[in-house]
Amino acid sequence: MSPGNHCSEVRQKLATVLDIAKSEEVIIKRQGGESFKIIFLKSPFDVAGVETKATTKDILDAVKESRTRKNFEPELGEEQ
Repeated sequence: MSPGNHCSEVRQKLATVLDIAKSEEVIIKRQGGESFKIIFLKSPFDVAGVETKATTKDILDAVKESRTRKNFEPELGEEQ
């Protein structure tokens, strides 16, 4: 087996292990007795959507307004 084929096979096996780790805990044990746990971490940005009647333009206008507002109320504990 050439080194290129071996790397490809290792990548495929790792991809399979990572796919399994998405749904269950994966523990890999080395011959020397060391154990490694592979767990799937979701992104903090992976959140469910929200139904709204607001359009993209409405949201962008609100952000723009909030950034350009001259008379804003300071947060509690915030100095003026």
